[in-house]
Amino acid sequence: MSHGKGFLFKNGTVLPAVDTPPVAAFLEAHPGAYTTTRTHNNGSQLLFWERHIHRLSNSIKLLLKDNPKLLFGNPGNVTAPFRELSNRAIMWDSAIRCLVSDSMRKVMPIVVKERAFGEELAITTLVSGDSENLDRLEGVFDEGRISEVLDVYLHIGGYVPPLFGDRGNAARLAVVGHGRDFANAKYSDWVRLRKSLQKLRPPSVTELLLSNDGDGILEGCLTNFFVVCLKDKDGDVNTFERYDLQSLRSIEVQTASMSDGVLPGVIRQVVRDICLDIGIPFREVTPSWSKRELWTEAFVTNSLRILQHAETIQAPDSWKLLESSTWEDITWVEKRFEDGPGRITSMLQREITKKAGVETFPITSFWQRMA
Repeated sequence: MSHGKGFLFKNGTVLPAVDTPPVAAFLEAHPGAYTTTRTHNNGSQLLFWERHIHRLSNSIKLLLKDNPKLLFGNPGNVTAPFRELSNRAIMWDSAIRCLVSDSMRKVMPIVVKERAFGEELAITTLVSGDSENLDRLEGVFDEGRISEVLDVYLHIGGYVPPLFGDRGNAARLAVVGHGRDFANAKYSDWVRLRKSLQKLRPPSVTELLLSNDGDGILEGCLTNFFVVCLKDKDGDVNTFERYDLQSLRSIEVQTASMSDGVLPGVIRQVVRDICLDIGIPFREVTPSWSKRELWTEAFVTNSLRILQHAETIQAPDSWKLLESSTWEDITWVEKRFEDGPGRITSMLQREITKKAGVETFPITSFWQRMA
């Protein structure tokens, strides 16, 4: 839940405005690669900051190479030079980290001073191409002056994290639309594209899920999607082996693989790492709606909500009629879970909290680097 005063900065300078636009409106108005995270521990630390910077730099590189219009808006027919540049031996992580850190050093003292007591901060970092300087692109990359062709926007506002496990904060999900194009990069144009799905959102639903065929569930519009699934026997949902549910051998955590076309979410990777570290069976396979009888738990993740247990999932009984319908025209089939987060979901939440403490990035680091 957003709260408090918001700020919008460009290259470390606050942009004059009567009101800071909502983050969705801001992203819709600017091309580029972006990432969103938040603070924790009373605004003193950034969640998984290094992972976010790495994902941001990788998104920029991928857009530059394969789809530069998503980074620069409409750069014209100049895709080939961008591919060449993206393949050069430039230290992308280091370059983008320096670019973003320079802006963060300038803005965080302002934001922290204005932050409401007890409030966390939601921070969206957007790196957008400056199309007016495209003719100098090759030179500035060669000389390491990428700030001359890339702008850094920071949209920062107050955020009150939902209480994990609270029934009022459970996710209510609906499968409504096809997977995103160019899913391996996080880019702002997706905000515009996902608006077309809103006509299919039932009133009680909090997140829309994506599927290319109505059966395999890829991810959410704003989240990655996971299920805890009983292991079936010979792939037949009617003859699955009923293990002792307290044994990890009886279940596996499933989420769609990157090759299926899902966003490389930061918390998605954290969940994967935790499962592999502590021995929770984990498989990157698209959860199948036709096997929902085997699902004992489901949850979604992103860097604001972290991990949110699912209360219900609903899907159309006919996928073919979806595109020409509104939510009222659809007959929905529902999967309901027991009240509250399940055992595996709760275990993962605890482990994510521990990992966040290990991979912490203190806000004061920006002041130290400035000194």
